[in-house]
Amino acid sequence: MSHDLWEQAKTLFAGGVNSPVRAGVKPFPFYTKSGKGPYLITEDSQRLIDYVLGYGPLILGHAHPKVIEAVKEQIDEGWLYGTPSKTEVELAKLIIKYVPSAEKVRFVNSGTEATMTALRISRGYTGRDKILKFDGNYHGAHDYVLIDAGSAATEFGVPFSQGIPKEVVSTVVICPYNDLECSEKALRRGDIASVIVEPVMGNMGVIPPKDGFLKGLRELTKEYGTLLIFDEVITGFRLGLGGAQSYFKVIPDLTTLGKIIGGGFPIGAICGKREVMDSLTPSGRVFNAGTFNANPISMSAGIATIRELESGNVYVKTEKAATALAEEIDKAIRIPHVVNRVYNFFQFFLGVDRVENAADARKAKRELYVRAHEKLLKSGVFIPPSQFEALFTSSEHNDDIVNESISKFKSVLEDLV
Repeated sequence: MSHDLWEQAKTLFAGGVNSPVRAGVKPFPFYTKSGKGPYLITEDSQRLIDYVLGYGPLILGHAHPKVIEAVKEQIDEGWLYGTPSKTEVELAKLIIKYVPSAEKVRFVNSGTEATMTALRISRGYTGRDKILKFDGNYHGAHDYVLIDAGSAATEFGVPFSQGIPKEVVSTVVICPYNDLECSEKALRRGDIASVIVEPVMGNMGVIPPKDGFLKGLRELTKEYGTLLIFDEVITGFRLGLGGAQSYFKVIPDLTTLGKIIGGGFPIGAICGKREVMDSLTPSGRVFNAGTFNANPISMSAGIATIRELESGNVYVKTEKAATALAEEIDKAIRIPHVVNRVYNFFQFFLGVDRVENAADARKAKRELYVRAHEKLLKSGVFIPPSQFEALFTSSEHNDDIVNESISKFKSVLEDLV
C-alpha cells in the first residue's frame, strides 16, 4: 500500500513529498493510517513505536483523549470565524502565565511565520537591518533564516537555499553556535537588529548550549542595543512550562513558539516585552496578518495540552523515558559516538567524540545513522530519518514501551560498525 501511494505521490508532488525530511525514509516513505498513544500504524498495518512524534508537538502522544474532546467541542461550535474568539484569549493567558518573557502574544500559523515576524519586529523596533543567526540553527523556511540552516536543509545539502536574493544575504551574519567571541565581534559594529538562537539546537541533532553561552548572549545584546530572540518552537513547553528560558534562567526580549502550544495542530506564536510587541499592527507599524491566525481549533487543542502539562506528571514521564533510552543507547554503541540529551529529547552521533556545534555534527557518520534508522524501522521503531533531527518522548512512552525499545535499539546498535 505505501509503495503504491509513493508511486502516485511522485507524480503529484515535488520529490514525492510535501516536506523534504519525509523523503528520507528509504527505500520509500511509509504512509501512516493512524496514530494512537506511542504508536503509528502504517497503511501496511505495521505498528511502530514513535520517537518522532510529529517532530516534537505530540508530548501527550497521538490522539490524546483530552485533546480530541477539546477539538470536537470546538468543531461543534465552528472552526473559522474571521473574528476574535474566547479561545485565543485563554491560550494567550496560559502562555503569558508560564513563559517568563511573554507580556503580549501574537498568534500565527507556523514556526516559520513566527520567526519571520519576530525578525521583522526586531528590524522595525531597532531601526536596524541586520540579524545574527548561528550555523546549523533552523528557524523555518523563509529567506532570512535559510542561510547556513539546519534540519532538512542540511540533510538534503541545501543549507543555503537557492532563490534567496543577495540583498537579503547581505543582512545576515553567521556565527558558530556556542561561540561568544564571534557574536561579540559582530555585535560590536552596532548594526544588528536581533540575535536569533535556538537555546538548545534541535535541528542539527540535539546540541546543548555551553555553560555561559546563553547568558553571554543576553549580556552582549543588552550592551549593544540588540534584541535577543529565543526560537523556542521546539523547547517551548517541552523543557517544562517555562521552556528553555526558565530551564536555563535567561530571559530574551522575544520568543517564538509553535509545536506543543497547538497540541499537534498548525500554530505559531511570537511573544515578548510589551513595548516591543506593540510594534505590531494595529498598535504599531510592523505589519502582520493572517486569515488563520488564532484559529479556534489550534487554540482549543493547545489549551487542552497545556492543561495536561500543568500537573507536572507528563514532564516526569517524558524525562524518565528519555533518560533511560539515552543511557542504554550510549552503552550499546561500540564505536566512537556521542549521545546528547537535554531533558526529554536527544540524539546520537556516530563516529565522533564531541558535538558542540554544527561543524561537529556534520562530521558524524551519517551513513551509519541511516543504516541504524532502516534497521530500527524494520524492527518496529521509528526514529527521525535524518541525523539532524531529534528523538522525542511523550507521556505515553511508559516503562514497557521504553524497555521494548531499548531491546530493539541494542540489537541494532551493538552490531553497528
